[in-house]
Amino acid sequence: MREARNCAFFLMHNPHSRISYSLSALCSGILAVLAVAYVGLIAVIMSYAALTIEFSQSVRNDESKVAALEGQYLSSVAQITNTDYAAAGYALPVAKIFVQAKSVTALR
Repeated sequence: MREARNCAFFLMHNPHSRISYSLSALCSGILAVLAVAYVGLIAVIMSYAALTIEFSQSVRNDESKVAALEGQYLSSVAQITNTDYAAAGYALPVAKIFVQAKSVTALR
């Protein structure tokens, strides 16, 4: 690593080298890299914002579908609750009998 640093230093400060670096060229290169990075970051932020807006719209659509289904469910429950079972032909049970069942588990 030290040899590479010495080589780079030698190439920058050797008057006989074919590659010459100037401070303005170096600053221009850094500025160009930073400008490209800035534009890239703006593109990433814009895509993130678009995805966030799309997701929030999807959530709103799903909430409205759930609300419609809840309305259907509550109207069905209200209809069942208000049903007169005697008029529909059902009778009250004569007796209640509880049946014991065997425990069905994997451990016996």
